[in-house]
Amino acid sequence: MPNSTRSLQPQSTGSLPTLKLHANREKSVRNRHPWIFSGAIAHWPQNLEDGGLAAVSAANGERLGYAYVNRRCSIAARMIAFGETAPYTALRDHLTRAVAFRREHFNPDQTNAVRLVNGEGDMLPGLIVDQYADVLVMQVSTLGMERLKPFVLETLVELTQPRAVYEKSDVAARYEEGLTDFAGLLYGRDFGPLVVTEQGLRFHVDIKHGQKTGLFLDQREMRALVQSLAAGRQVLNGFAYTGGFSLYAHRGRARRVVSVDSSGGALRLAQGNHILNGFSVTDDDFVEADMFAYLRQLDAAAFDFIILDPPALARKREDVIRAGRAYKDLNRLAMAKVAPGGLVLTCSCSHFVDEKLFGQIVFQAACEAGRHVRILHRHRQALDHPVSVFHPEGSYLKSLLLSVD
Repeated sequence: MPNSTRSLQPQSTGSLPTLKLHANREKSVRNRHPWIFSGAIAHWPQNLEDGGLAAVSAANGERLGYAYVNRRCSIAARMIAFGETAPYTALRDHLTRAVAFRREHFNPDQTNAVRLVNGEGDMLPGLIVDQYADVLVMQVSTLGMERLKPFVLETLVELTQPRAVYEKSDVAARYEEGLTDFAGLLYGRDFGPLVVTEQGLRFHVDIKHGQKTGLFLDQREMRALVQSLAAGRQVLNGFAYTGGFSLYAHRGRARRVVSVDSSGGALRLAQGNHILNGFSVTDDDFVEADMFAYLRQLDAAAFDFIILDPPALARKREDVIRAGRAYKDLNRLAMAKVAPGGLVLTCSCSHFVDEKLFGQIVFQAACEAGRHVRILHRHRQALDHPVSVFHPEGSYLKSLLLSVD
């Protein structure tokens, strides 16, 4: 069983091969965007292996920084350091700052489930790290970060002293990178289901078998918004998973909360979370069903607050048209069925459905529903999910709180 990290001897920067860019193709790198597409690269060194590190230079030879590379991908290089900072020094600095930022903004007595590393938002492309109490969960999506994983693991253990580090890397991007899915213990002793705290509420977390890394931490602020609006309302939580929005609605003194999900296992965890927090559990309030079908058969005005937080409906760019139709149908049904003066919180975590397109879909749904719809709030970004201003592509989650008359 893994119980330690292995020390890595960082390669000296002087021995790294140099990746040279075409003339006039270095602007994005100068602007600190971390992605370099294959068409921008003028020269590939013969001794540069996929997944390896390289210095990056402009056409005139000026050093721009350091990146890891993979020729088989359209994003052929990803920057981990800009300027003259050595790559391993930059990695350690990025990890140290990321952990310190979360320590500054989250009180572990109130919230001990946080995202420690958010990919490009923390200057660490290809790496996600979530912390659940004293267990870290890593997700690695690129070959270059896979090669850097021993150093990253060693540094994380040094910074956080976790009981265990578990890897759960099952994202589609790994296939383009030439990687297969991987899940397993990297450090420490094995563990079972955990109980964590989020803003004073307690949650059972099954890291090994749950979706993503265990909880949808990126919706924390939107759950708090639901709590602030739930008093006296009848709330329908669609795609409820383990009941995050439902728990916040209960704490906000909702009159009734119904959780709908297609997974019976997720609903059992949701029931357990309600019991854990002292909320009553009625079987009728946990419905195993397809949310589209549930909305179609739902009586009009049965709920005055409907929450839609589906899984990603467009996992590839080719899925966007099909996903757009599904999002429109889902929102049209919710708008048609919610009580007059009610609220609809609609969300999309599909990276390929951007904020503009999502707004157009909601507009079309409102037109077809024949309701007067106003936007009250847009998505509140959780502090532990920063998006770099140099890498706006990192903003994937969209939410709109709608008033429907």
